[in-house]
Amino acid sequence: MENIENIIKDSNEELKNIFDKLDIIEFENTKKVLEAFKENKISEAHLNGTTGYGYGDVGREAIESIFAKIFKGEDALVRSQFISGTHTISTCLFGILRPGDTVLSINGKPYDTLDEVLGIEDNPSSLKSWGVNYEQVELKNGKFDISSIIDRVSKNDIKLIICQRSRGYLYRDAFTIDEFEELFKEIRKVNNTSYIMVDNCYGEFTDTKEPLEVGADVIVGSLIKNPGAGIAKTGGYIVGKKELIDLISDRYSAPGLGKEGGASFNHNREILQGIFMAPHTVNQSLKTAVFSAYCLERLGYEVSPKFDDKRSDIVQMIKFQDPDKLVKYCQGIQAMSPVDSFVKPMPWDMPGYTDQVVMASGSFVSGSSIEISCDGPLREPFVAYQQGGLTYQSGKLAVINAIKNMQ
Repeated sequence: MENIENIIKDSNEELKNIFDKLDIIEFENTKKVLEAFKENKISEAHLNGTTGYGYGDVGREAIESIFAKIFKGEDALVRSQFISGTHTISTCLFGILRPGDTVLSINGKPYDTLDEVLGIEDNPSSLKSWGVNYEQVELKNGKFDISSIIDRVSKNDIKLIICQRSRGYLYRDAFTIDEFEELFKEIRKVNNTSYIMVDNCYGEFTDTKEPLEVGADVIVGSLIKNPGAGIAKTGGYIVGKKELIDLISDRYSAPGLGKEGGASFNHNREILQGIFMAPHTVNQSLKTAVFSAYCLERLGYEVSPKFDDKRSDIVQMIKFQDPDKLVKYCQGIQAMSPVDSFVKPMPWDMPGYTDQVVMASGSFVSGSSIEISCDGPLREPFVAYQQGGLTYQSGKLAVINAIKNMQ
């Protein structure tokens, strides 16, 4: 097996051109974010929060205007009351769908934690129990099966088309903005009535465009992933057409209350600083992922994406084909984390997952996956899903330690 020290030394030159391209993406996205701040005339007053009903919260209103501007939507709902990406997506689905409606997933089965939301797994509170029908079109060789999707959506009996940008716990590539654009154009040739929703988790700021710019109607994400930059302590966002944000807001609060209330406490400053820092932090995370792919490819492991592939999310997959190596790699990441470095993660029955999961996450924000973390279900082919890295140098140190611990 190749010497890891030699690989690290070679990486400094081999990865330079890739890193230069990532810096260009960061610059363009930083410019976009800064313009949104300037347009909304952000001042000290917007950094303060509210309590109680939260009416007239100028900071919260500015945050939602900024998110709408950045992601090119008509309106936005950005709240710290969303506890996770799954909670945010669930709110979006229940807000849009009604009994008798059909929701179609066009990338096969979505992320595991949505199984009980959709009714794939029995739950008396699922969409299925509420009379919503669920269908899916399987992927074809890891890509959209465009002909099958077009055949199904052309019947114009689907209320909501959903797709997941990142890979979840599937061994496939993240979908690029170009792929979304091609597919959405084809859908609109035969169907102008169905709404299109993209789960944008892990994908924000990895490109200079976002899904709303190429035909999606609504996007959903988590603030403890890319757009929170490790600063936002909790929350989620939904951006899209105003008519949809109005429906979802009534589900978030109560019919008639919408998005007018909701105390922000002291979270406005963190959310604003998080979205401002997000392009840079995503850049650092991508560089960490590229470095890990480069090292593990040189060591003979199958990885996806490969180190020089175009990326559309911050996730790096490493196929170990060995449960022991998966666990030891995650333990090596944990051991070089700034928080809980002394903890040794072990596989456990994590809520919302059908298989045991090993998860390394020594983060300042619990569960934050924009901070260096690594996890994977204990099922073949025993793939590690690594993501995050607040700084490239700390992410690089964690990857080196994980490789040495695995060896």
